[in-house]
Amino acid sequence: MKKLLNTLYVMTENAYLSLDGENVVISAEGRDLGRVPLHTVDGVVSFGYVGASPAFMGKCAEYNKPLVFLTPQGRFLARVIGKQYGNILLRKKQFCLEESVKLRLAQNIIAAKLYNSSNVFRRAISDYSERLDCIKLQEVRDAIKRNSERAFVTQNQDILRGIEGESASMYFSAFPCLILKQQEEFVFRGRSRRPPLDNVNALLSFGYSLLTSMCVSALETVGLDPYLGVFHTERPGRCSLALDLEEEFRAYMVDRFVLSLINKKMLTASDFYQKENGAVLFTDEGKKAFITLWQERKKEVILHPYLKEKIEVGLLPYVQALLLSKYLRGDIDDYPPFLWK
Repeated sequence: MKKLLNTLYVMTENAYLSLDGENVVISAEGRDLGRVPLHTVDGVVSFGYVGASPAFMGKCAEYNKPLVFLTPQGRFLARVIGKQYGNILLRKKQFCLEESVKLRLAQNIIAAKLYNSSNVFRRAISDYSERLDCIKLQEVRDAIKRNSERAFVTQNQDILRGIEGESASMYFSAFPCLILKQQEEFVFRGRSRRPPLDNVNALLSFGYSLLTSMCVSALETVGLDPYLGVFHTERPGRCSLALDLEEEFRAYMVDRFVLSLINKKMLTASDFYQKENGAVLFTDEGKKAFITLWQERKKEVILHPYLKEKIEVGLLPYVQALLLSKYLRGDIDDYPPFLWK
């Protein structure tokens, strides 16, 4: 379990939550894993299927402390809230955001995305300097980093989208240089989404899909509407705010993970197959291997740059969603995006 920003995250899949006096008790397989005074937390998020006692759920509702249930993979299941319906008030603030506030949030998010993208090349140059065209990669890194600085100060959403699009083009044009093993089996000539047309795009698209699901769950968990975005345009069925939030994590959580899968030969060409229309998909075994390794990746620990606390990588979307909700409520002066150091 992990207590973070006054929210208790219960990560053990078979944990059961119950009430002992005024304490939440976390137990599994007949033994107590820990207990926390309920008055010290603002809410509880449980990643598991076992559930909670009716007494505990009733106490959370009585004290207006949200109790959220997610699957172990992070998919949103349900939320128990109290009588004051604080999430409704939060969503009302979200729905009434001024355009200047939306622009400020978009600036922070896209600037962070580009900063993190540039650091993919920084890390590669540092780790594999003898095997890479470091001059070319440094030029790309510098250009994307400059665009990050431009994104942070631009005063126009359309210009911001142009900066993001230009940077994405540069980023993916240099991305093949980072594939050091299995180069014949993992050829990448640029992003192809619907459908993915090669093994690398299949990996990226599947990883982004998992990340989107995590961001939707994170926003639902804190009571925000994942469909009302600040950067991505809104249309029916599009979880625009989740796609906004996802931008901060793409490079760190998915792109580097995909490169590791290829370069460490954790997945091979035998884990994919091609359909008649050219779409490249996972085999059942390949998908199972990806998800298993993804779950392991989410359990790795990182020092959060804003909180200065160690957290699991899988909690990053939930932490950022919580910080976003605190900003919208006025509890903090600005939204601090995730910056990978």
